[in-house]
Amino acid sequence: MNGAAGEVHAAIDVGTNSFHLVVARVSPSGGLEILCRDKEVVRLGSGSGDMRHLTPDAIDRGIEALRGLVKTAASYGADVRAVATSAVREAENRLDFLDRAAAEAGVQVEVISGTEEARLIHLGVVQALSVFDRQILVTDIGGGSTELLVGRGTRPVAVRSVKLGHVRLTDRFFPGGAAGDAAVEECRAYVRSFLTPVGHDLAPFRYELAVGSSGTIATIAQMAEYLRDGRAGRWLNNVSFSRAQLAEVTGAVLAAPTPEARRAIGGLDERRADVIVAGVLLLEGVFECFDIPSITVSGYALREGVLLDGVHAGGNGDAFWHLSDIRRESVLRIAEDYDEERPHVQRVTDLALQLFDALVDLHRFGLYERDLLEAAGMLHNVGRFISRGAHHKHSYYVIRSSDRLLGFTEREVELMALVARYQRKALPRTGHAEFAALNTADRARVQLLAGILRIAIALDRTRGGAVSGVRAEAGEALVISCRTAPGADAAVELYTANQRSELLAAATGLAVRVVAESPVPAGAGSEG
Repeated sequence: MNGAAGEVHAAIDVGTNSFHLVVARVSPSGGLEILCRDKEVVRLGSGSGDMRHLTPDAIDRGIEALRGLVKTAASYGADVRAVATSAVREAENRLDFLDRAAAEAGVQVEVISGTEEARLIHLGVVQALSVFDRQILVTDIGGGSTELLVGRGTRPVAVRSVKLGHVRLTDRFFPGGAAGDAAVEECRAYVRSFLTPVGHDLAPFRYELAVGSSGTIATIAQMAEYLRDGRAGRWLNNVSFSRAQLAEVTGAVLAAPTPEARRAIGGLDERRADVIVAGVLLLEGVFECFDIPSITVSGYALREGVLLDGVHAGGNGDAFWHLSDIRRESVLRIAEDYDEERPHVQRVTDLALQLFDALVDLHRFGLYERDLLEAAGMLHNVGRFISRGAHHKHSYYVIRSSDRLLGFTEREVELMALVARYQRKALPRTGHAEFAALNTADRARVQLLAGILRIAIALDRTRGGAVSGVRAEAGEALVISCRTAPGADAAVELYTANQRSELLAAATGLAVRVVAESPVPAGAGSEG
């Protein structure tokens, strides 16, 4: 993607319930001119708890839907970025779906975290509503999860993702869509148990306006308009409804105990007739938790946020993946919270990036991998907060489980975490489940980046900045030459780096030697 005016791009939201496509042209102002929208109800995910398995039938439906959406995007000459949310990110067999999407639909689907999903939704919202200078609470109810975010401008202030969605709750409490009184009350209690701690976490971040961005909330707004006016507009952007109106919609929905009976409710898409009970009860819980008087609907959501994120990243190809401010800020914030050795971590990261750049003709990786190395370098030590003895393993779990790494996909977080994991001790091997789960290309990335990071860490072994820079030359062997700081003794660093060169040697296929840079002869220098 790039941000040139007139360029046409497409985004696909691979959701638990539905797949959504939006195709847009970049306007001269950098905004979006929407050319096409399309939607396929797929029901990719199912399950009352964790959605651990995508059924073969669901995968078939998903691939068929993707084929059609990609074909539609191609008719506009658009490139496509596709992102997947809770159903795919929770599925243990997600590679079955991702591999088939690439092979049969011709699209690489990125799996994004709940936190990243919320960030992108927020980015779409601020383009749809005049809220840029206001602190807003955004709620997006999906099929498998609900994203809650407080943000100002384009920046998230606080983000939470909870495993509450209209499909997940329907499977748990209302199988087949039938809703009895006891199940309704049980569902309300269940929702409250999940939202109460989230409300506590977000309470310090006061909001000025509540915004809803999902199809569920738009449907409820449409139903509220029907109850009030007997009709509803098709474009619901900036339409609001109150807590009292939500109560009226909830009453109408609960008065119809079966999907068949609900199809008579004005404004309700019949394809949502079985899941709308869970939807209204979930939104009711959000209203109560955050004491919301009314909510405003955003016509833009995740897919528009995906487009805008790509357009405003600027550039194309590898440049799209440059470590943006929001990505860097989230990495630095975690490093500051967990790591008491910031000067050491920064030196190690700088040396790792120098070595990566010096070896570019050998490894042929680009800015994408360089940014992952930078992030992994800044976070490689965070596990020491838990235990110094096995901090590389703890660093993996801290990085992997963090909900504060904004701007990264699930795959990128996994790669960063594994690079940090293999900074020391055991080499990567297929006996490690997490490494074995990677494809061949990603295994090569982890080996190369972790091999570089191991040597960079060794080159600041004494924490004194003895090595100030590196260069490298590849021939029959890979020779890494180290520049030492004035008056410094880098003997320990050079010895340790040579001892820890095995992984980089395996990644490059060359023996590695780490040496002191030859001194500049007396009188030598640039001509003046």
